Amino acid sequence: MGKVKIGIIGVGGMGYAHCKIVSTLPETELTCVCDIDENIAKQKGEEFKIKYFTDYKELIKSGLCEAVIVATPHWFHPEISIFAFENGLHVLSEKPIAVTVSDADRMIEAAKKSKKVFSIMFQKRTEPLIRKAKEIVESGKLGKIMKSVCIDPWYRTQAYYDSGTWRATWIGEGGGVLINQAPHTIDLFTMLAGLPKKIEAKTRTYLHNIEVEDEVAAFLEYENGAWGYYYTSTCEPVGPFHLEITGEKGKLIIRGNSLTFYLFEKPIPQFTKECPDMWSSIKYIEEKIEISSNIQTGHGVIIKNFARSILYGEELIVKGEEGLNSVEFINACILSGKKNKVVEIPVNRKEYDNLIEELKKTSKPKKDVKVQRLTDPNIAKKI
Repeated sequence: MGKVKIGIIGVGGMGYAHCKIVSTLPETELTCVCDIDENIAKQKGEEFKIKYFTDYKELIKSGLCEAVIVATPHWFHPEISIFAFENGLHVLSEKPIAVTVSDADRMIEAAKKSKKVFSIMFQKRTEPLIRKAKEIVESGKLGKIMKSVCIDPWYRTQAYYDSGTWRATWIGEGGGVLINQAPHTIDLFTMLAGLPKKIEAKTRTYLHNIEVEDEVAAFLEYENGAWGYYYTSTCEPVGPFHLEITGEKGKLIIRGNSLTFYLFEKPIPQFTKECPDMWSSIKYIEEKIEISSNIQTGHGVIIKNFARSILYGEELIVKGEEGLNSVEFINACILSGKKNKVVEIPVNRKEYDNLIEELKKTSKPKKDVKVQRLTDPNIAKKI
């Protein structure tokens, strides 16, 4: 069996976890690492007994790898990935693929032009519950979608935001909860319910001393006339993720680690028009959903799939171009919140670029920063 030689760019936090995975998979070989912090780069290079770099261009041109995993702060994903594609390397990017839709467009175009494999680290898609929900949606059991709801509560301390000069700044991160914590669930939401046509959002900095949003609420309108609601924040210490999709034929609910599907006896429009009884309601069956516990999940599955796509043409779990949907959603929410207006998707590229450049100009240097480059322990313990 062949091995894909992989270099990892950005190894102070999540990238370090990827190093451990890549060095153990039968389909991959960790051959080099890069980090802008020379001490970090050297430390990881020595730990894995491989060459290290502080300049990503040198790593990409070194000939030591045929693919890279990009695990840097968000703003650098496009320039690094595009340079890798232009130099004939395959790319697996951390989420989100870009801060702006225009940069995401350029990444996708560069990938297509290079004809190299392009994937994204949306590992939530590998979870059995999500795979089953996707199967239900694609089966047509829901029918025409009438409503969507996504409630995605997170919690972060001020110490978290004070752990890096780039965190929660427009110039360093390009957004707050939407672009840092929420991309995984936005990916799942748009994958299952589809991408809305219009978004009217409210964004604010509610609890933390940061430049960017820590709370978002949005009203959604879909192409077929369906409505939706989206909420996320980093201000809630308790509360499970909730995703609900109501169709004419049934309703799907994900709450925390549970999945429920209700199949209606008759489609809602038909029953509503035909039922002669003024107090009747549609009968439904709660279908038993069997979720396999023997399926491998997580970052390693995405990396393995990425490598096997390079080696054997295996279909990608997450295709690079699918990363555009979450960026469209994020940009639409931020643009709507800042401009106090309804925003249509696709987002106006020029308008969003102008907005983000204005916001970057308002960024101020952080004071009292205690730099910590640590992997989320909840993720680390799963590796």
